Amino acid sequence: MQKFNVCELFAGVGGFRLGLEDTGRFRVIWSNQWEPSTKTQHASIVYEARFGNQNHSNQNIEEVPTHEIPDHDVLVGGFPCQDYSVATTLNNSKGLLGKKGVLWWSIYRILKEKANKPHYLILENVDRLLKSPASQRGRDFAVMLKGLSDLGYTVEWRVINAADYGFPQRRRRVFLVGYHKSSVLYKVLLKQDKKDWICNLGVMAHAFPTARNDSNLSNFYLEGDFVALSDSFNKNQKTSPFENSGICVHDKVSTLKISPSHDGVASPLASVLQNGEVTDDFFIPEEDLPKWEYLKGSKKEMRTTKEGFQYHYSEGHMVFPDALDQPSRTIITGEGGKSPSRFKHVVATRKGLRRLTPIELERLNGFPDDHTKLDGITDTKRAFFMGNALVVGIVKKIGEALVFKLSEIQEESKV
Repeated sequence: MQKFNVCELFAGVGGFRLGLEDTGRFRVIWSNQWEPSTKTQHASIVYEARFGNQNHSNQNIEEVPTHEIPDHDVLVGGFPCQDYSVATTLNNSKGLLGKKGVLWWSIYRILKEKANKPHYLILENVDRLLKSPASQRGRDFAVMLKGLSDLGYTVEWRVINAADYGFPQRRRRVFLVGYHKSSVLYKVLLKQDKKDWICNLGVMAHAFPTARNDSNLSNFYLEGDFVALSDSFNKNQKTSPFENSGICVHDKVSTLKISPSHDGVASPLASVLQNGEVTDDFFIPEEDLPKWEYLKGSKKEMRTTKEGFQYHYSEGHMVFPDALDQPSRTIITGEGGKSPSRFKHVVATRKGLRRLTPIELERLNGFPDDHTKLDGITDTKRAFFMGNALVVGIVKKIGEALVFKLSEIQEESKV
């Protein structure tokens, strides 16, 4: 059985690897994880402890020469959401330069410099990518699509809320699947009706079924080079032209708002809880409850800035404690630690109110129990990992759908 070789960038603690390798059809042959803001590379330490240090790079990806990265079939990564604007280099008006430290340009550079480009891409980001920055809604995503199109990739995307497909967490992320012009799927896709591919025939449609959709596609072209696109795309418009699903073929964008369709069982927050196994330090002391209740409650009050300016502050009520019969809210990086917080999860048990444990946070993302447990790794850091991670099962579904589409094409070619 053929296995696809994978390069995993921005690997974190290995969510992409777990999802893809669980299909039995993918193997990670090179990985990179580097956290620029910390001296101790905690995530990389966990990654090596779970998967070994062979062919794992703990170096700033901007400084890794492309020739050191082995050829691979699939490039994957959950890259940081940043400002993807471009500029011309000072010494060469035709050259294009992404801002230093903006890690999208490392993906672009690797793909551009690879003589044998990976056939497929699976990338992940927060869904605000489709409408950032505020001054040019959708510009950052347009720059990305243009770059990939220039490199010979057709790209489809889908905003996926994990809870819509039976997972126990409401975690909304945009996933991109790219097909290089040298791949089988690229050639098949070009012959298909774009709406049919997005809603019924494509990899994303197979992984994440959609409800019937009678609306029309919105179509437009990504015009001009990188710099022109970066300067002028959707300038001064209040909304992004990118809907929650779509495809870009040869600079032509076709996009459509879709709704999920899932017939399976929903998984509530209660399904991940360690009932009866939680130590006392996760329970909220009686004296701290008023602070928690204040932070979770609605507010309309006057506040004062450090400079002495007064302003009206208001925010709505949050469910407290969290509902156990529904998927959880999105895990954030500040989930760990004992201090009261508006955004940390709190559950009611027979013993009292408590925070979620690291194992429960891992389960909400589909990681194995104690995947991040290691000497020297605090519970707060483990929670941080999960706030940065993706839902493993979403990646597995995409991997399975990609394999299915390829096998389907192979079978049809035999007929």
